[in-house]
Amino acid sequence: MRVGNRMKENTSTRFINFIKNNLVLMAIVVLVVVTAIVQPKFLSAANLTNVMRQLWPLPFIALGMTFVIIGGFIDLSVVGMISLSGVVTVALIDPLGQVGAILCGILLGAMMGYLNGTILTACGAMIQAEVLFITFGMSSIYTAIALLLTNAETLRIARCIKPYTIFTALGSGTVGIVPIVLIVFAVILTIMHLFYKKTLAGRNISLMGGNKEAAFLTGCNVKRSMRLVYTISGIMSAMGAISLVSRVTTATATSGTGYETNAILCVVVGGTTLKGGKGSVLRTMLGVALVVLLGNCMNMLGLSTYMQTVMRGAVLVIAIWLDNRKEL
Repeated sequence: MRVGNRMKENTSTRFINFIKNNLVLMAIVVLVVVTAIVQPKFLSAANLTNVMRQLWPLPFIALGMTFVIIGGFIDLSVVGMISLSGVVTVALIDPLGQVGAILCGILLGAMMGYLNGTILTACGAMIQAEVLFITFGMSSIYTAIALLLTNAETLRIARCIKPYTIFTALGSGTVGIVPIVLIVFAVILTIMHLFYKKTLAGRNISLMGGNKEAAFLTGCNVKRSMRLVYTISGIMSAMGAISLVSRVTTATATSGTGYETNAILCVVVGGTTLKGGKGSVLRTMLGVALVVLLGNCMNMLGLSTYMQTVMRGAVLVIAIWLDNRKEL
């Protein structure tokens, strides 16, 4: 009897632990099943294609935000970086060509991210409250520059680019049934996962996020790691912007609006703690899947924009509450 009871207890314990460790995955399954029952069109080929379109550029932005949050910081400047990178990329397609414009857009993102990190270290901003306001200010600067460059108008690709050229292929091209942007992102995600898990620089990011003073005492260059995470965020924001404008073939000075909160939501829902020091780039992608599917499900069910905002806010609050419960 005792052996049987122990086996039952072990089984139930393992089941409970599995649920706790895979809450996001379980939430995705429940969301898909319930929505498919209520709205059968949810699983149609047309809607699934629409979900794939809605996915971008959020995965890129959330990936960059993951490194910033693991490092113990936050980055609200992604709004301005997305907008300015997108505007500059579209503006440079005619004079520099497609490849040149894309490379310049990514380089600009890296420069903006590095500038953010440099300003933060120069200001001695080492807590999230200080970082939040400074990055918000930087976002306003980048957005203002984008407004000046566009004269507050929508930029469009001037000449007619063939459907399967390099630029538009990034946004809408496929290899078989697999979107090219998904292949590009899968490669980048693999590289960044290995960078975080296998390199000293990646481990230093976790050390910095866990305890900055302890990280400094162990030989970690905290300022360099800080500049690194913001540079990564800048590069990913630029790549996200390029994935967006290559699909819609237009760019505005407000293209990045709202992506900062969605990116933070994806990271926190994916299990990365806002306290820093712990997280997973792969689990962030589960967070992205949940957020995008949630948005699509709410659209399919006819919920208003305001109610959708309420729902996203509620998910973020619950995710933070669950994160804090882990520490108890």
